[in-house]
Amino acid sequence: MSEPDPNHPEHAKGPHGSGDAQGSSDPLDDPSQPTTDSLEAATEATRSLQGLSTELTARVPRLLEAMRSVGTGLELHSTLDRICETAAELAHSRFAAIGVVDERGEGLSDFVTYGVSEGVVRRIGRRPDGQRGLLGALIHDPRPLRLADLTSDPRFAGFPPGHPPMRTFLGVPIRVQGEIFGNLYLAEKTGGGEFNDYDLHMVRVLATEAGIAIGNARLYEAARQRERWIDGSVAVTTALLSGGDADDALSVVAEQARRLAASAVGIVLLPAEDGGLEIVAVSANDPSGSLGVIIPAHSPVVARLLNGEAVFIDDSATDPRMITRLAERFGPSMMLPLHSGGRVLGALATPRAKGGRPFTETERTLATQFASQAALALMMAEAQRDRERLAVYEDRDRIARDLHDLVIQRLFATGMMLESAQRRSDVPEVQTGVGRAVDELDVTIQEIRTAIFALQQEPAEAPSGLRTRVLREINMAAVPLGFKPSHRFLGPVDSLVGELTGKNLIAALREALSNAFRHAEASRIDVVVDATATLPDGQDAVRLSVADDGVGIPAGGRRSGLRNLARRAESLGGSSWFGPGIGEDGAGTKVVWQVPL
Repeated sequence: MSEPDPNHPEHAKGPHGSGDAQGSSDPLDDPSQPTTDSLEAATEATRSLQGLSTELTARVPRLLEAMRSVGTGLELHSTLDRICETAAELAHSRFAAIGVVDERGEGLSDFVTYGVSEGVVRRIGRRPDGQRGLLGALIHDPRPLRLADLTSDPRFAGFPPGHPPMRTFLGVPIRVQGEIFGNLYLAEKTGGGEFNDYDLHMVRVLATEAGIAIGNARLYEAARQRERWIDGSVAVTTALLSGGDADDALSVVAEQARRLAASAVGIVLLPAEDGGLEIVAVSANDPSGSLGVIIPAHSPVVARLLNGEAVFIDDSATDPRMITRLAERFGPSMMLPLHSGGRVLGALATPRAKGGRPFTETERTLATQFASQAALALMMAEAQRDRERLAVYEDRDRIARDLHDLVIQRLFATGMMLESAQRRSDVPEVQTGVGRAVDELDVTIQEIRTAIFALQQEPAEAPSGLRTRVLREINMAAVPLGFKPSHRFLGPVDSLVGELTGKNLIAALREALSNAFRHAEASRIDVVVDATATLPDGQDAVRLSVADDGVGIPAGGRRSGLRNLARRAESLGGSSWFGPGIGEDGAGTKVVWQVPL
């Protein structure tokens, strides 16, 4: 049968099928009454059913039930799943799918199916992109399409390997607020027949209701999405301004960006010495192999990021601008500058897995705003750390002056008094004992002068050798501890341990000594750096051990410092753990941190 013409007099009647237009109280007939998109769509759908056969009219209750089912729920993807299932049941089709047209109107950004098992989806592999074939034709010419045999259509481009056979086909566009959202596809009419006019009319009405349901779901999803990004920005700001370690702050940015963008990895990059960008924080299931990678300065992406421009990549594996080996593992990617106040602090990258869904315009906008907020929080955290560092330097300056002006002078005066007493004594044993005491005072004065030098030394002035940096951390810790931890080096640590590993080892040592000072109440601490260690799999490794004789770790105590150590080791492919200390009967704590060389 032919499709009813809404302009025909027979179909230009009221919503109840009557040609009498006198004094209708229905708000749809009263132009003074406001109407919604939903009411207008329902009116149009009703008109399209007028004058149809008894067979089609008998299917109206099922259509109404299908429309009610489609309109329930607000989550977008579950709404699309429900539309597919409902359309397949309504038109007695084995398979159904919805192809969501991308924002440029050139292909498909999502493809939801019904009737195709997970195993078949895996065998087919990559989802349709809508660039060619019948799916592409419906994107560029969004009109209903009914085929008895889709394989005989000249626009048919073939099925990929593993695709189930299909012959009969029905395609109907879905419009949301007048704009094409995508297309509803049905294939393989059950019973071996073809899709008829009744199926076409039913599916068109369902597509109208689907457009309303999708519009509501999109509004709800957009509100939820904005709420999540705002909450993520608040979490980042709170974490950055809590006074924690700078590396941990960057890890928080990477973790939040990965979660919010639903990406495979979250990456924070900072400017490297050679002008490129270095990966300094990674949030991923397996972060090893990416931390410390430098994107060189000649990369087109680096130039744009350092200029404060965002870079959006459709496929990292094939885009010529992506020149590192890491890019081969990913698909769509957002690379956003962390800039605030005219200053570019670094960059944030959120790549998705190969074949992943492209980022929408809304996601790009929200991610850009998140990056700006994170950059502002980073600047505020940096300013806060500078103020705290200045206060520490001022305090260290005061301690250094007191040590020099008071302690050393008194020790020197005490040494002179002892030397005078030694000369006056005629007893050899007394002379020998006093001489030893004077020598001990000289050693103590030299150690205090070393501590004063360490207190007055800026971090940038520290020599590059790992051994020297370890000694510097030990000397720095001696002031608040009240004693100097013992130390031991095994193997040529300076030549075997690389810069990235050395930087993380020093941070781990600082964390372990800080924990010992704040919580252990120890009177003895032993530090061992072993560059001859091996991992269980036989890899050469460097192992840091910090053991004390303190009170140990209480059962309900905080573990944030230990988690920081473990995360830092795991990012380099290593591990960290703790055990009994060096006190009597194992009292205290021993922290071990090891990573491959």
